[in-house]
Amino acid sequence: MDLEPKILELLKKRGIEGDEIGEYISPRPQKTHDPFLLHNLGEGVDLILSAIKANKKICVYGDYDADGITSTVIMMDVLSELTKNIIYYVPSRFDEGYGLNMDAVSELKKQGVDLLVTVDCGSVSVEEVRHAKDLGMEVLVTDHHKVTDVKADCLIINPNQPECDYPCPHIAGCGVAFKVCQAIVDAVGLEKTVLYRNLDMLGIGTIGDIVPLVDENRTFAKYGIRAINAGMRRNLRMLIEAIGLRKGEVTAENVSFGIVPRLNAAGRLQHAKLAIEMFLEEDESEAKKKIEELCRLNDERKLKQEAIYEHCINTIESRYADSNIFLLYLSDAHEGVTGIVAGKIKEKYNRPAILLTDTHDGCLKGTGRSMEGIDLFKLLKENEELFLRFGGHAAACGFTMQKENAGILRANLEELMGKILDENPSLLDKKTEAEIVLEPDEVSMDFVRQLDLLEPCGCMNEKPLMAVCGRAEKLRRIGNRNRYLQFVQKLRNGRILNCTSFNDPDAVEKAIDENPDRVVIGRLSINSWKGYESIRMTVEAIESK
Repeated sequence: MDLEPKILELLKKRGIEGDEIGEYISPRPQKTHDPFLLHNLGEGVDLILSAIKANKKICVYGDYDADGITSTVIMMDVLSELTKNIIYYVPSRFDEGYGLNMDAVSELKKQGVDLLVTVDCGSVSVEEVRHAKDLGMEVLVTDHHKVTDVKADCLIINPNQPECDYPCPHIAGCGVAFKVCQAIVDAVGLEKTVLYRNLDMLGIGTIGDIVPLVDENRTFAKYGIRAINAGMRRNLRMLIEAIGLRKGEVTAENVSFGIVPRLNAAGRLQHAKLAIEMFLEEDESEAKKKIEELCRLNDERKLKQEAIYEHCINTIESRYADSNIFLLYLSDAHEGVTGIVAGKIKEKYNRPAILLTDTHDGCLKGTGRSMEGIDLFKLLKENEELFLRFGGHAAACGFTMQKENAGILRANLEELMGKILDENPSLLDKKTEAEIVLEPDEVSMDFVRQLDLLEPCGCMNEKPLMAVCGRAEKLRRIGNRNRYLQFVQKLRNGRILNCTSFNDPDAVEKAIDENPDRVVIGRLSINSWKGYESIRMTVEAIESK
């Protein structure tokens, strides 16, 4: 394929040149790594297979987000080919929280579980693993979250533990589960189709957990989307239809904003087992009911999320406008949507945001999100003595703490942020820089179509930002409460580029009113309407010529 010069320029800026280009744009990439490069993988596989051989009862212990849900489905599906003496367990976000918990471990022992296999959790569940072992259970942790200096005393398969030199440490929990299953399939000689039929789950979990879509993760995501579009899993096909998507046309963006939110809605508002049951349900009519419930919960989630977000913005503007990090207490907010809201606040203000909600036992649960350049995990690690529980990574963290420690935490975080900004004063400045500047004649259908070669786009492989010079005309407000701005950018060659601003329409409109001759920066796509195709830009920023 002859690539457009600007596509080659873009790939070069992203460090992709020469022979790497073919692998990057290939619909069938080959970049994967040997599962046995994961520390403890061989011992972990032996532990599972010996338990199966002895007909011991196995429990796959998952998590309540899309990564945990898909990890559970993958592990259950593959291991169920070898044993029927297997169950799964996913904790309640509200009553139990993330990871292993004492009561669940005790209950699983009563149910006769001999081997606990965690997916997407467990690395730092020190007390819970000790409790399981005291009860006579064996434990295998498969996880991907960052391991602190204290970790559970059991076999741990986790690319983010110090002993592990896995070439792609960014794989999600579903990626680790898939690698374990890959080794099991090879060890016992199962048909490869047992593994390949779970590529859809691998793709959804990888995209849904917002891990970097580079290296092996790009391969996972590409084959995952291919599997989704092949429509082999009936219940996923039904979910796609309920969302309003068409089989064969699902993109990474559809996964991120269509499939994943509905899976997450179960754990956010009710219980994640609803999503797992939906995937595993054999009866078509029952599967349809579960899909309808997932869609209903997602609609409810949107309403709660919007209300909490507006409340947070009002609080910030009235009380914390000068803060470098936001720590907001929400007395009656639904904790299931606080992570999403924290992320939206972080995006709006380019500052870390932590939301606090009440727990049923009188404590506070914190959910935080941060942006590039501010390692939230390190910030909270400095205050670890204030937390009852704590975990996460650079971009997202969670913790539980006593209420009386909230004020201390706020002061400490502001002090730490102050020190960081002393060293890098411009760190919080919002910067929107275009990767590529396009001349008017370069804004073509062929160029925009070739942008699809960059897919699947996501973390560390974002849809590229383009800069186009022209004159903004025909401004009009659209959407609910006129929240968005639409206009056309008239280029020097007479062509027009349809533009829409979603993120900061007030600032864009003000800039155009001051001077319509502007450089718009945004992401290009093709809009199809009644058989007519046109190029459109989703505007992220606007600058002077």
